[in-house]
Amino acid sequence: MSGDQGPTAGRTVVAGSERAAPPGATDAGAADPTARTTVTIVLRPRSPMPSNPDPAQAPLSREEFAARYGASPDDARAVERFALDSGLLVIETSLARRSVLVEGTLADLGAAFEAELRLFESPAGRFCGRTGSLTVPAELGPLVLGVFGLDERPQARAQFRPAATDATSYSPPEVAAAYGFPTAVTGAGQTIALIELGGGFVQSDLDTFFSGLGIAAPTVTSVGVDGGSNSPAGDPNSADGEVMLDIEVAGSIAPGAAIVCYFGPNTDQGFLDAITTAVHDTTNKPGIISISWGGPESTWTAQALSNFDAAFAAAGMLGITVTVAAGDGGSSDGVTDGLAHVDFPASSPNVLACGGTQLTLKGAAISSETVWNDGSGGGATGGGISDVFPLPTWQASAKVPPSANAGAAAGRGVPDVSGDAAPSTGYAIVVDGSDIVVGGTSAVAPLWAALVALLNETAKITLGFINARLYADPASLRDITSGNNGAYAAGPGWDACTGLGSPNGPALATLLGTPPATSTATPAATPPSTT
Repeated sequence: MSGDQGPTAGRTVVAGSERAAPPGATDAGAADPTARTTVTIVLRPRSPMPSNPDPAQAPLSREEFAARYGASPDDARAVERFALDSGLLVIETSLARRSVLVEGTLADLGAAFEAELRLFESPAGRFCGRTGSLTVPAELGPLVLGVFGLDERPQARAQFRPAATDATSYSPPEVAAAYGFPTAVTGAGQTIALIELGGGFVQSDLDTFFSGLGIAAPTVTSVGVDGGSNSPAGDPNSADGEVMLDIEVAGSIAPGAAIVCYFGPNTDQGFLDAITTAVHDTTNKPGIISISWGGPESTWTAQALSNFDAAFAAAGMLGITVTVAAGDGGSSDGVTDGLAHVDFPASSPNVLACGGTQLTLKGAAISSETVWNDGSGGGATGGGISDVFPLPTWQASAKVPPSANAGAAAGRGVPDVSGDAAPSTGYAIVVDGSDIVVGGTSAVAPLWAALVALLNETAKITLGFINARLYADPASLRDITSGNNGAYAAGPGWDACTGLGSPNGPALATLLGTPPATSTATPAATPPSTT
């Protein structure tokens, strides 16, 4: 449904589905009506799902979660009937993920959801997209929480930055050792999921990297989502750099953990489906999910913000820790409107948002650590105050300031934690046969994911959503008090550059290395998040 045209009689707008025209793109005409693609329809949970995981509740199994909060079979059948009546194929229905994947021609899909599908030309290439809102039959309105897949604009960017040739570099284990990560464990028995939206890995590169460190290469497998696959481009500056950075940081710090890469297209549909596939994967059963992709909150639809956040809430209820890079564009997050912005999905209150520092070592010890900010054009850690998500209860005592934007409401502060991210003190990795040094908050998400894997093994549980425990004991982190990311400056306590600080391994092992007191009582039902 393009423009301001309202839904036809008997139909209702899918809440939050409105899309603006892609910025910087030009309309290249109508899309080929005979071309085929897929759409993911997200359904409501069968009973109201809590907006946030309760740290006092024991994690649910994936089977328990699906039975309690998955989609109802009746809702799924109603959507399947609508799809078939619209000339679409039902490819897959997952009650646990609350999704129905359908396929059809652009003509049939456009008619089914009242969307005018156009071609757009942008610096990123040509893609099919839409403007305005989507609709479904009125009787399906209460059932459908989102419709994804009718817009193929690139949704996220990888948060890594290649370093200059004269950069100081560290191996990931050197960084982990400086932070005092546990050394008596390897992450054995843990599985780390990496969400990837392009690129790929080559086993020979992994063999070279790990043999160079004298570490046995971890088991790395891939799962394709929505047509995505392990597809290395052969260019270290491509998304291959992101994939290899994630694997090599996580795998060298927690070499006993299995690593599973979930490859999806770089669209909101591909991103969401990769996340929900990892969360509800009953084969690989990841206990940690690391995400190094994102984009400014202002570039996402409301339905994407709410459905991604619900997926992260589900992860927390399953005992899964989600670590997310906070962005590399400083307090503006790369937006040129003169305002402060935070990166999503780091701004979800159900993830551990990971900011960046510049770490200098003298020998094996830390000699200084400040906010990563390389100035105009050089990159800086993301961070700030969400325009979408309110201040979480666990952040209430952190003295989160108002947004730098005049008149903004109090919101969720980003990041929560930090770690070495400056390209000038970057990570030495191997990509596409080349030895390179990279930085960016992309490295911090797998750094923290590996730390959680080590602590999971120590505690003999999956720690799950750890934010509340960290904020209750901020002395368990290294407070970073020097530097800024543009609109926000570091200082004692939490700040919108480095959060609570970088890892203090021994203190975190004491805090998180033993299971928290939990209850097995059924969690109270609360309305789903409407953010």
